[in-house]
Formats: sequence, C-alpha cells, structure tokens
Amino acid sequence: MKNIKESNGEGDKRSHGVRALMSLVVPVFRRHRMRLLIGFVALITVDFMQLMVPRVLKVGVDGLSSGEATSSRLFQLSMIILAIGIIVGVLRFVWRNLIIGFSRLLERDVRERIFNHTLKMDPAFFDQQTTGKIMAHISNDLNAVQMACGMGMVAAVDGFVMSSAAIMLMLFINVKLTLLAMLPMPFLALSTRFLSSKLHRRFNTVQEEFGILTEFVRSTLVSIRLIKGYSMESFQTKTFDGLGKKYVRSNLQVAMIQGFMFPVSTLVGNLGLLMVLLYGGRLVVTDIITIGDFVAFTTYLYMLIWPIMAVGWVANLVQRGLTSLDRIYSLLSRTPLLKGVDRVVDRKFIPRFQLKNLRFHYPESKIDVLKAVDLEIKPGILGVTGPTGSGKTTICKLLARLYPVPDGTLFLDGEDVNTLPLDTVRSMISYAGQEPILFSDTIYANIAFGNPEADRDQVEQCAKIAGVHNDIIGFQQGYETMIGERGVTLSGGQKQRVALARALLYDRPVLLIDDGLSAVDVQTENHVLEAIRSHFEGKTVVIVSHRIKLLSMTDRIIILDDGKVTMAGTHDALLKKSSFYQAMHSKQVKNEGEPL
Repeated sequence: MKNIKESNGEGDKRSHGVRALMSLVVPVFRRHRMRLLIGFVALITVDFMQLMVPRVLKVGVDGLSSGEATSSRLFQLSMIILAIGIIVGVLRFVWRNLIIGFSRLLERDVRERIFNHTLKMDPAFFDQQTTGKIMAHISNDLNAVQMACGMGMVAAVDGFVMSSAAIMLMLFINVKLTLLAMLPMPFLALSTRFLSSKLHRRFNTVQEEFGILTEFVRSTLVSIRLIKGYSMESFQTKTFDGLGKKYVRSNLQVAMIQGFMFPVSTLVGNLGLLMVLLYGGRLVVTDIITIGDFVAFTTYLYMLIWPIMAVGWVANLVQRGLTSLDRIYSLLSRTPLLKGVDRVVDRKFIPRFQLKNLRFHYPESKIDVLKAVDLEIKPGILGVTGPTGSGKTTICKLLARLYPVPDGTLFLDGEDVNTLPLDTVRSMISYAGQEPILFSDTIYANIAFGNPEADRDQVEQCAKIAGVHNDIIGFQQGYETMIGERGVTLSGGQKQRVALARALLYDRPVLLIDDGLSAVDVQTENHVLEAIRSHFEGKTVVIVSHRIKLLSMTDRIIILDDGKVTMAGTHDALLKKSSFYQAMHSKQVKNEGEPL
C-alpha cells in the first residue's frame, strides 16, 4: 500500500504577492466586466433603496407623534415601502444572478486552466504531486476562490456602500451621537487583522491535509482488491480514522478563529447600539432630536450592524480565497522539465535512434540510472534484457520523450531530439508500458482511445494481432463489455494485450513494449510476436523482456547492467559469450522443461 506522507506545511514555505495571485483572476473579470457592472449597479441601487425606508419611517413616526398623520398619509407611506420592497426584490434577483453567476464562470475558467495545465506537465511533475493534492486544488481550493470572488465580493461592496451611506445619514441626524455609536469600531479593525493572519496559516494546513486525505481514499479504492486479499480493511480504516481526526482538528482550529470573528463583530455592533440607547434617548427627552430621528437613527445603526458583522466574514472569505489562490498559483507556476521547441518540421524520419554517451538520472535523484550508454536502434525487432534496475524501462521512457535528456545524447534519424518539437518525436511512437493503463469504459473505447476515428475492422484487426480478440468475443457484451476502473474485470494478460492492441492501433513507426507481455503464456506470446513482425515490417520494435523464448525471436538483443550496455548480439551469439544470458537460458529451460 502506498505510503501517505503527513503534511509538512509545504504551503507555508512560499507565499506569492497579491498582484501575482490576481493575475489568475483579473482576465476573467475583464471578460465579464459588463456583467459585473450591471450586477453591482443593481446591488448598490438595492442598498440605497433600503436606506430610504428609515426616512419614510421618520416621516410617519413624526406625523404620529405630532398628531398630523392621517389614514391616507399613512397608506401612502406604506405603499412607498411596499414599492421599495418590490424593487429591492427584483434588483436583488438581478445582482445575485449576475455576480454569483460570475463567480461560477470564474470557477469554471480556473478549473479548466488547472486541468489543461496539468495535462501539459511531464512525468517528473506527477512523481512529486499526488493525485489527491491536485484534486484538492480543483475542489476545496477552487471553492474557496469562488466564494471569495462571489459572496465575499458582494459582502465587501454591500458592506462598504451600506456603512458609508448609513454613517453619512446618521451624521446628518446628530454628529455626536454618531461618533459615540462608532467608538468601538477601531477595536473591530485591530481584532480582525490579528485573527486574519492566524486564519491564513491554519486554513492552509486544512487544505494540505484535505489533499492527503483525498489521496489516501483514492489509493485505497484503486487498491481495494489487494486490501481485501491481505485482509487489511481494519488497518486502512484505522489509518483513515487517524487522518480524518487530524483533518477535523485542523478544521476546528479554523472554526475557533471564525468563532472569535463573528462574536467580536456582533459585540461591536451591540456596543454601538447601547451608546445610542443611552445618549440618544437623552437627546429625545431634551427635544434635541425627534422621536422620528431616533427611530431612523436606530434603524440606520441596525443596518450598520450587518456591515460590521460582515467585516469578519469577508476577512474570513478573503483569507481563505487568497490562501487557496496562492496554492493554485504555485501549481500553475510549475513548468515542465521538457521544453517544447517552436519549429515546423516538414521531413519524414526513418525510425532510427542513436544514443551517444547518454547519462541520465531522475529529477528527484542524483544517482545515474543510465551511465554512458551508446546504442543504435534501427528498423527491426530489438530485444532488451538485464537485471532488475538496470535501466531498461528508463530507456523506453527516454525514447518516448517522457523525461529530458542532455543535448547531444539522443538522436532521431540524425537530429538531436532536443531540437525537435515533442509532438514530432512522440507522434512516431506507440508505447505499451509495464503497467497497462485502462479506463472504466468499454473494451472497444479502450483500444480506440488513441485513434478514435478508427473503424471497427481496424480495432478488431489490432486485437487479433495482440492475441486478445478471442477473449473479447467470449464476453457476453463482446467489445462493448465495461471493464471497470483500471480494467479490474480483466486478467493481467488480457489487460496487457488490450493495452498492446491500443498501441498497435496508433500504427506508428516505432513500437515500444516494456515488459508488456509478461502476464501472457508462451504460446500466446509467440503468436503476438509473429503477428507484430509481419505487421511492423520496415518499422522499429523494441521489446523489453526477461523471457528467452521471446528474445530468441528478435533480430538483435542488448543486455543492460547497472545502466550500461554490457553485451549485444543475436540469441545464438549471446548464448555463447554472455554468462548472464546463459544463466537465464538454463534456468528457463529447467523450469519449462523444453529447449529454447
């Protein structure tokens, strides 16, 4: 079972400037600026319409207290309030549709950007990034950004407009009373700044741990049959429980900060209301302000409490959004190690590779896997064998341009691969790796994945060459059989042959089979190689294998050991001069009981 590493606070090691983070979302704002303009005009209009209500109430209350109010006048005022309510309701629908809808469009655009960027990354990136962490960026992080650019932005604008206008109207009623009501505000600003800094760090930890939890669930579900086979359900449950508790503890720490923000905002608002009741009531008694002014002032203060409370909520959303945007920016800032070449290639290449003094180590390691390899691969069938860890798979990956190589070490038909566009080299190669990658789809769709325009006859022909056609038609649904996630309903040999059929359907000049027939029987293996030989005449086939019978059918064989080519030749020649090959031959003859 894959080891799940604990969070090490990686997200705290680097924090990007706000201007850099805004570069991810500003283009989306520009594209939808008219939508946002109309939405915010509607929002601000709603705010000013709501601010008219206390003025209407003031007129009514003052009329009642002076005895000048009439039934018709009160009915007129009530109709004004009703009209305001209807207009507010319509405009509120408009701004919600436009602004909140914009936040969903932004979410869609950023998600597509993350997905497209991830597809462009090379294997070195995926060696370091877990699937769970990438999924956390696309789910939790993106949701936080959407909330900040949706309701967070609405609350910020709404709060600013409402508070500014309400304070101006309160000042118009009585300056001193307004200053007393606003006295607790600096305390709110200081506490919000202090709590927001803590919220940033703790929310980043929450997002990191969500990625770990997601990756653990993904790897568990993918490996469910292995877990059941080893009766590891209890162990996995215990591990998941531990990760879940740690994630909950981190969320509770975030909730504690949020729990402080809202009460502090509410306390500030209520303290202001207390000042109004104590001092404003005295102003009414001494006839400095009217009862209508007092009611209007209290209503404005009540309207001000929401913006005050929103300060904490907006700060929370903004900190979450910036933290998540920082994590997304870090992902999108990663560049592939393999650099594309902007060049138009209009020549045809002979499927011939030259490796010249090629040294290579994987990005996360400094130990050379290949050590000064000199090798020519030309049309025909080349067998590659050697001890485990000798560099066989690495050569296949480098030929397929999955990892970078030093200049002047790998050539395609005489041209350095580093001077050729990646697509030019990759378009010549079909690759069937050690672990067949299949999708939760039909067998037909899996084979046709790389060439969706192929017709059924072509798909079936490639399946026959790969020796899997008879197995497929033996299923009840034939080629339309759903094979489940990673092809779990197929045997190991069937998976390999379906993956090989997919590689054959590409019909490219070079075919790399990296131990892709290890799970099939010898008879099927012989049939497949004979079919490949006739189908790939004039093309280049590289087969990595430990089976002498299969290697004996190739045109030429190389033996790798400790990252070097130690011997090369035909099957008969290697039987005479290679002790390693002789040992393999003797062991397999003894095990299989027949000469090879």
